[in-house]
Amino acid sequence: MSGGWSLYVIILVVLNVVGSAWLLFWARTKSVDDGGPAQTMGHSFDGIEEYDLPLPRWWLWLFVGSIVFLVVYLVLYPGLGNFPGVLGWSSHGQHAAEVQAAADKYGPMYAAYAAKPVEEIARDPKAVGIGQRLFANNCAACHGADARGGYGYPNLADADWIYGGTPDVIKATILNGRVGYMPPFAPALGGDQGVKEVISYVQSLSGQPVDAAMAAAGKVRFGTICVACHGMEGKGNPAMGAPNLTDDIWLFGGTADEIGLGLHAGRMSKMPAHGEILGEQKAHLVATYVYSLSQGGAGKE
Repeated sequence: MSGGWSLYVIILVVLNVVGSAWLLFWARTKSVDDGGPAQTMGHSFDGIEEYDLPLPRWWLWLFVGSIVFLVVYLVLYPGLGNFPGVLGWSSHGQHAAEVQAAADKYGPMYAAYAAKPVEEIARDPKAVGIGQRLFANNCAACHGADARGGYGYPNLADADWIYGGTPDVIKATILNGRVGYMPPFAPALGGDQGVKEVISYVQSLSGQPVDAAMAAAGKVRFGTICVACHGMEGKGNPAMGAPNLTDDIWLFGGTADEIGLGLHAGRMSKMPAHGEILGEQKAHLVATYVYSLSQGGAGKE
């Protein structure tokens, strides 16, 4: 913090300590006159009179101990603005030391696994188990503890892939992240009627029962707009992250309303890059775990 803010914090802390000590001294010197009754506060409750008496000695000594502890703490540890304390401890420094200790301990193991292909270590239960725990700490918030995803989050436990499921592609996705975008196409498709026709055609691709005439009209509209990403047969394009529309596996749902919402409003999805969080070697093990799931999870512990 700046010098001004540091001075401000120091003044506040010192004033609090001095004020507490003064309060303690004032309470210690307060006494009851020997020649008369104890002074009351002037009110009672349920027949109980409130007296203005000195604080108990045990409470005063506890207060003294608290002040002494505070002063010792502020001398040893950070607390007075920019003063670091005579021990030089900081939470940042402790974290860095613990991270370095973990790197020294586990670094050789990660390096050994990173030197082997994902396809090979995907058959090693220990490697897959490490990748699973890394996945749980970094990826489960979106994809679920079982990696089966949810609405808007891909299921990683099957063999269906938006960008491809080879080890290199999975690892690149983890390290660099992904951004998926589908523009709203309702006006280009002819408004509400055109959207309804395209919905029918898209549903027919995955085997859902639809009106044949509506689907036929939707196929024409699909062929003028949607083929650019999803292809003539609707099988998608992994290079663009355009999903396959023929397998009845849906990221945002396959009902008429859900498909229509995508056509009217578009879709936007983003997976953050985890390269700086995990690093190359840990990402290699996470990719191993994810790849093993699509291969039946043979190496899973």
